[in-house]
Amino acid sequence: VGSGSAVSLSRQVQGTGGSSAVSKCSAAARGYIQDRFLRLLAGRRRRRAPLIHRGYYIRARAVDHCVQDFLLKTQSLPRTQILSLGAGFDSLYFRLKDMGLLHHTVVYEVDFPNVACQKATLIKRMKELSALVGDTGGEGLGATVFSGENYKLLGVDLSELSELERALEEAGLDNEIPTLFIAEVVLTYMENTRSDALIQWAAEHFPQACFLVYEQVRPEDPFGRVMQQHFRQLNSVLHSLAQYPDCEAQQKRFLGKGWTECNVMDMNEFFTCCIPKDEQQRVQTLEPFDEYEEWHLKCSHYFVLAASKGMEPSWTPLLPSVTVPRHAGPDGMAGSVPAAVCGGLSGIPGLRRYGHHSVLIKPNVILTTGGFGEEDGQHCRMRNFHVLSKRAGYWKAVCVTPNIPDKRWGERLYHTVSCLSDTLALVVGGRTSPLSAGLGMLWLKFPKTCNASDPDHITVEPVSLQPAAEAAASRWRHSVTETTFKGEQYLFVYGGRSALEPVLGDWYFLHIRELSYTVIAVEGPVPESRHSHSACSWEGGVLIAGGLGAAEQPLGSVFLLRELEHGFQWQTIETHPPLVPRYSHTAHVHDGKLLLVGGVWLHASSVPGITVIDLMTGLCLDYVINVEHLEWPLMLHNHSSVFLPNEKELLVIGGGGNCFSFGTHLNPQPVSLSLSSI
Repeated sequence: VGSGSAVSLSRQVQGTGGSSAVSKCSAAARGYIQDRFLRLLAGRRRRRAPLIHRGYYIRARAVDHCVQDFLLKTQSLPRTQILSLGAGFDSLYFRLKDMGLLHHTVVYEVDFPNVACQKATLIKRMKELSALVGDTGGEGLGATVFSGENYKLLGVDLSELSELERALEEAGLDNEIPTLFIAEVVLTYMENTRSDALIQWAAEHFPQACFLVYEQVRPEDPFGRVMQQHFRQLNSVLHSLAQYPDCEAQQKRFLGKGWTECNVMDMNEFFTCCIPKDEQQRVQTLEPFDEYEEWHLKCSHYFVLAASKGMEPSWTPLLPSVTVPRHAGPDGMAGSVPAAVCGGLSGIPGLRRYGHHSVLIKPNVILTTGGFGEEDGQHCRMRNFHVLSKRAGYWKAVCVTPNIPDKRWGERLYHTVSCLSDTLALVVGGRTSPLSAGLGMLWLKFPKTCNASDPDHITVEPVSLQPAAEAAASRWRHSVTETTFKGEQYLFVYGGRSALEPVLGDWYFLHIRELSYTVIAVEGPVPESRHSHSACSWEGGVLIAGGLGAAEQPLGSVFLLRELEHGFQWQTIETHPPLVPRYSHTAHVHDGKLLLVGGVWLHASSVPGITVIDLMTGLCLDYVINVEHLEWPLMLHNHSSVFLPNEKELLVIGGGGNCFSFGTHLNPQPVSLSLSSI
């Protein structure tokens, strides 16, 4: 790389630090983290989205967890030091100083010379900062641009190890005292040979040391591909990922470079195991939030690592007080299911959406409604419907503007649609924003001839409900399933969430003819409250699988609501091996088997494909989806799917979402999954 290119690359990397400071400042302003110094160092202010706030909260919490552990375990020693690599505009020193935790600890911060100079200028200009740090007049000595009480700020390129070593020695870094190294999304921007050399240098030159790393992982799954593309577009390539793609590889990296102990976990594990339950609940209720999939995916693509050597007792800050709910994923794959794009459905932007619902309204004719997606070149909540039909082996789709006399459609997400006849469907619930109180029920009326070649009008009419049934419609991420009791047809509304309740476990039986609320006795162990689960009709009853529970943890249970003579009974279906907990999947029943499609799970190295559960034996088999013929990442969450039994085909429509700060990914076109191999 020529010097001009190197300068350009360093500027791009520095830009990520400035953006991080703004995001941390926004999270602090909303109460996620307590840090009054961020607003002084961030420069500009900008309100970020709740998903970004959560992401920077968990990052700050992980670093603080390890720093405070180091200070606690060395508090009886006369001298210690912290070396923050690529510190940017971080406020760590000021927070620790303000809390009175630096009586015998010196903090050294290193970043590119121009970043360090900007920070030094800020400190001198802000009385609140300069009063806390003092000014001992050490700047100008070598690479030191600011010197204060227990604080040294150095301007050095981390990739030039010999320069870094010389600058730190001149600034007074002592190799013989306990040292904490911090690299918060830093090493990955360096070429691996240089970052490896830095890790090994620290182990070789500091006999008592700890090394804290926070950065990205899992580059090759759909979310990881979107993440990598984002950083490539910023000209800030994540070098570590190719050689160290997972937590195990990062652990081996440090153990192979001279560190004697190394603990590592992804941020889902950290949140579950290292943050007290009351603090988890506080964070989960700070803002209206409905991006669970993106939150868990973001956390599964970042890790925190703590390596140590020569410190007694061995430094293991990340050993949780409870068992980590690790799921290695499926025991093995039973086979693969090929995925193919539906050629006749390419180039239709309205099919790029998530949080929508698709339903088979007659053989080979599908109605897709609602969600958030792409319309007229913009991202928005979807007002128009789409009708898809298959004829002579080819799919065709057409956009339909619904006839909505009173504007009650509401452009909703996370609703359900149940087809009750060849001319009538029922919409239940959904939301506009997470603050919405629920959108009620609507009739969708369409002609018998409705298909993609002759869509005609679809009329939307409000449903008048009894007061007792209104609560059934004031929810989203729920399920509505047809069931039978004493020969009569009912809709079984179950679970979901509302603006007031983050998770619901109640249910309603609605008699289909007049949509009246009917009380029917249900016995047996009541399933844990959940949303984003799947529900299918089977033998007159209802199969409930997975979902997200009250603590925002995926569930792996499968229940059957079975008809009895006097009512219904909840019955647990035991699966073996146990079903890996998941949510935001879709499900279908065929030939005595429950098929779960996609979804989100935690702590597994792979992404969910298709899981087949034999409802007679409980045998649980997993199939990977073969995406080699797709030119884009296939995200199987917040999608819809329709099963065509005569074709042994699953049509997946839409899916994806907002990938943290990396941009929105929507599956570009529907995908056909051939089930002939299952």
